[in-house]
Amino acid sequence: METILQFGGHQLPAVLPGEPRHVPGGLIVPAGDVRILHPFGAVDFYRHGWNSYSPTAWWPLGGPPLRIPGPERMLTADDIDNDSPYRHAGSAVGALDAGGGNVLLLGGLGLDVPRVEADDRLLAGHWEHPDADWFLGYGPEEEVFARYADLLGERLGRRTTRAGNVWCSWYSFFEDITEPLVHKVLDDLRGYPFDVVQLDDGWQAAVGDWDPGPDFPSGMADMAARIRDHGFVPGLWLAPFIAPAHSEIFRTRPHLFLRDAAGDPKPAGFNWGASYFALDTTLPEARDHLAATFARVRDWGYRYLKLDFAYAGALSGARHRDVPREQAYRDAVRLIREAAGEDTYLLGSGAPIIPSIGVLDGVRASPDVAPYWDNSERSDDYSGAGARNAVIASLHRLWLRPLLEVDPDPVFFRTRYNLLDDTCKQLLADLAVICGFRAVSDPIAWLDEPERRALVAFLTGSPETRRLDRHRFLVDGREVDFGPYVNPTGRISDRLLVK
Repeated sequence: METILQFGGHQLPAVLPGEPRHVPGGLIVPAGDVRILHPFGAVDFYRHGWNSYSPTAWWPLGGPPLRIPGPERMLTADDIDNDSPYRHAGSAVGALDAGGGNVLLLGGLGLDVPRVEADDRLLAGHWEHPDADWFLGYGPEEEVFARYADLLGERLGRRTTRAGNVWCSWYSFFEDITEPLVHKVLDDLRGYPFDVVQLDDGWQAAVGDWDPGPDFPSGMADMAARIRDHGFVPGLWLAPFIAPAHSEIFRTRPHLFLRDAAGDPKPAGFNWGASYFALDTTLPEARDHLAATFARVRDWGYRYLKLDFAYAGALSGARHRDVPREQAYRDAVRLIREAAGEDTYLLGSGAPIIPSIGVLDGVRASPDVAPYWDNSERSDDYSGAGARNAVIASLHRLWLRPLLEVDPDPVFFRTRYNLLDDTCKQLLADLAVICGFRAVSDPIAWLDEPERRALVAFLTGSPETRRLDRHRFLVDGREVDFGPYVNPTGRISDRLLVK
């Protein structure tokens, strides 16, 4: 239907799939394609990425789109099926800066794969499977995004479990973790105010084969018991929906994996020096495998689980059951939730954001952080590892906080093996406080005494925070301005002593 919408004194010609209805803060528009002419010109567009790693930011419509260069990285870090080098487009929700602190927002209110795109005259939305309504809102930016989050919560649910203070092995030891090393780390952590100690990639026999590898000869139940004995909740990393070709599960049961149009296993990404593949989670045998894996992990004693590369459960491909792909992902995460238990904290990383709401307790809101600001070799890739990309994406996903925990990735206090200066380390700490999720990867042995005191102050502090505008906050009365880091006027990487 053709209509004229009235928002904030603006008359917006629109083509809608049906009659809209008024709700506080805007309109509910029926499922289907939406096209709205706007008068704002080539303003900034809020581009929301599909999964944790995906670029998310306000981006000028007058330039090229915010997207990931190269199909190999795109397959991992955004929705490759909907990518275009010519369109400003994002996942689930988009908004235009209407001036005066106001925005015009169009957001999908459910599954499956809603997309929002814009140019200097048009705001449009479409679905792969149009089964859910849209929210169209206009007004002050923070209020409109909050209303959108509230409507998502009504439809998809909310999780209120809090992780507490997390120590994670990844950003110190990466894959090089061993049983003796973890024992030493635990001894050093004793008495520090962490709630969770989470072992990351490196403990398993292989990605996809979720049994302890040779570096953990006493087994993972023994390790969980040691973590508990030191006063912490045991946490563990898994990538439950993927496996490379050399894994036992892929070699012995290749029929469990998603297929392409030719019937061959469909690559889901590239890491660990090889392509990896995605489980078809609609297949009963694959579902039994997931249920058994997480029941075993629960029996070992782990009550904090980081589910990485989770987007692979929502890739397109030939499935056993013809289920929309985001629904297939959500059903698989619900299965994991049932096997792991309601009392187990589930954190998604690389997770499709909207389909995770109401099932996961938290999501990584950004690409991997790193002990450096940026990498000049891929400065045009906003999905790669680096503090810059972690700050930008996390900052622009704060509106998700009423629905689940927003994880901006760990903070660094160490000088050792760290190229971030004190200014950037403080920026990451302030962002973690604003997000309400505090994680650290520094081994205590790597910290000098002032750094240890700063770590304890960070973990035990409860500063008041208040948002002043899009990029400025008060943290216990101290103004923190992310604007110069999100939109730098010079080469921040040089100034912060990183490459």
